[in-house]
Amino acid sequence: MIKGTVKVSELNSFVSIRACRPWRVIRAQTWLAGILILLSFPSAFAQGDFSAFWKKFKSAVIAGDKAAVAEMTKFPLSMGYEMEVVKNKENFSRRYNEIFKGDANAAQCFGSAEPKKESARRYNVYCPFKETPDDKEDTPIRFIFELTKSGWKFVGLDNINE
Repeated sequence: MIKGTVKVSELNSFVSIRACRPWRVIRAQTWLAGILILLSFPSAFAQGDFSAFWKKFKSAVIAGDKAAVAEMTKFPLSMGYEMEVVKNKENFSRRYNEIFKGDANAAQCFGSAEPKKESARRYNVYCPFKETPDDKEDTPIRFIFELTKSGWKFVGLDNINE
């Protein structure tokens, strides 16, 4: 056991160190809270990569997985000229064939289609009419994808000829 006396100046320095300790804890908690907030925004990290999203999206369309495709879609989904928007997942499920098997056979097209970058937050995929699936020159059916607050999403379908 160590016996001795503590000088007043040593005692004061000990008290000041202990008094600072709560600020260190608060600072660490603030830092941790900031990191957790950043991690809660998927578009800031993994979802920011369009190629990973595209691979997952096209696989779901090719497999005909309506639920998975709906999860990667932003509602209301914009539709082409004189077509009613798709309001929600239930409406999307009912109109799935119209969207992906209407003017273009998306499952067939997406197998070889290359997304075209329009901006840092937008990509388009162009497909030919389903009657002429091998026509690489005439691809008027446009599937539109945007980076949203919750990551990349399918946001619209358009026939650029109309």
